[in-house]
Amino acid sequence: MASTNPARGTRDFLPADVRKREYVIGIIKEVYESYGFEPLETPAFENLETLTGKYGEEGGQLMFKILKRGEKLRQETGSSAQASGLADLALRYDLTVPLARVVANHRNELPKFFKRYQIQPVWRADRPARGRYREFYQCDVDAIGSTSELVEVELISAAAKIFDRLGFSDYVFRLNDRRRLSEMVLAAGIGPTLETDAMVALDKLDKIGKDGVLNELIERGISPDAAKRFLAFASDSEAAPQSDSLAKIVDLLSMDIAVKDDPSLARGLSYYTGMIVEVNVPDLPGSLAGGGRYDELIGMFGKEQIPACGISLGLERILVVMDERGMFPPEIADSTAADVLVTILSEETAPESLKLAAELRERGIRVSLYPEADKLGKQMKYADAIRVPFVCVLGENEIAEGKVTLKNMRTGEQTQASTPDAAASIRDANKGV
Repeated sequence: MASTNPARGTRDFLPADVRKREYVIGIIKEVYESYGFEPLETPAFENLETLTGKYGEEGGQLMFKILKRGEKLRQETGSSAQASGLADLALRYDLTVPLARVVANHRNELPKFFKRYQIQPVWRADRPARGRYREFYQCDVDAIGSTSELVEVELISAAAKIFDRLGFSDYVFRLNDRRRLSEMVLAAGIGPTLETDAMVALDKLDKIGKDGVLNELIERGISPDAAKRFLAFASDSEAAPQSDSLAKIVDLLSMDIAVKDDPSLARGLSYYTGMIVEVNVPDLPGSLAGGGRYDELIGMFGKEQIPACGISLGLERILVVMDERGMFPPEIADSTAADVLVTILSEETAPESLKLAAELRERGIRVSLYPEADKLGKQMKYADAIRVPFVCVLGENEIAEGKVTLKNMRTGEQTQASTPDAAASIRDANKGV
C-alpha cells in the first residue's frame, strides 16, 4: 500500500496552518506595500541555464532538475549509454535569480528604480531539519536600479517593521560586506584563487563551529596560519577591516533596530557583491531572513549592469518560532471555519435552512450548513467538533413562529430570536461585546 505521507521535506497544510500562514503573509504584504513595493510572480520552473552558475558550489548541488520529456528524453537516452544533458529545466532555487531574468527581459517596461515584492514557493534538495524544508515559501523584497545605501536602509527598515508587527522583540540584524570579506581574505594571506573556498567554509560557522570551519579551510588548501588569521578577523569586528558602506547604513538606520556588525557573516550564495544581512533570534539555529546587494547578477542576463539589493524572509521558520512561542493572536490561533452552524432536522425543513443560511451570510456571518437531515444530537456533536461558537436550530416549531433557536456552544445558553437579532448576537459575540 502506498504511503499517505507527503514527500520528505514537504508538508500538508491543514486549515489551522493555512490561516496562520495567511495571517503572516497578510502582514508582510501590507508592510511591503506601505514602502511602495509592487507584487511580482514568476514560473515555478526556469530554463536550467537560467539558474546554473548563479548560486555557487552548494546551491548548484541542491537544485531540483527536471528531465527532458517525451521524444527529447528518448533521443537522449536511446542514442548513447553515456547520454548527458538529460535535464533542461529546474525548479526555482530562490526568487532573486528569476527576478534578475525578469528585469533583463522587461527592462524597457519597468521603471528606472523598480521595487518589487514576491511571495512564492521555492525548492531545494536540502536535508530536512527543524524549520528547513525542501519546499518552502520565500517572501522577498528587492530594489533595482540604485547603488545608494538608502536602499539597504529601506529594506532593513521594512523587514524590521514586519518583525515588530508580528510580535518579535529579540531579533538582531547581522551585517557584513562581501568586499570586506575579500579584504579579510587578502589580509589573512589567502590567495585570490581560494577566496570562494574561504567564504564557503566560513558560511558553515553556525553549522559546524569554529573548529569545523578551521579544518575545512585547511582541507580546501589554505595554510593553517592563514586559516587561523582569517578566523581571527571573523571573530573580532574591531580587528577586521572596516567598511565605510556598513558604517553609513548603520548610521542611517533608526536606533530602535537591533544591528550587529558581524565579520563572520558570509552567506553562501555567490552572487552577492556588497552588504549582506541575516536576521536571527536566540532560540532558532539559522536565520529568519537574509539577503544582500547583488550589483552584477542582472548583467549576466543582458548587456546592462543594473545594481540591485534585496532581503528574503523565511516564512516557514517565522511560523515555527511563532507557533512555539504562542505568538499568534487569539482570533488566529483559535479561529474556526464558521461563526454558526445551521441545522437540518428533516428533508421538509431543508429549504428553510438553506434560506436562513443565505440570510445570515448576507448579514456578514460565516455560515456552515449541516449537509443532511440528521438527529439534533449528532449535529450538536459535529458543531462541537469543528468548534463553531453558535448553532442555529431550525425545526418545524421555529419555522411556524418565524424564529430560530440560537445556542451559544461556549456557554450553553439558548435563546429564540428573529434572523436579524440572531445575526446581531453572533456579530456582537465576535466583537467580544
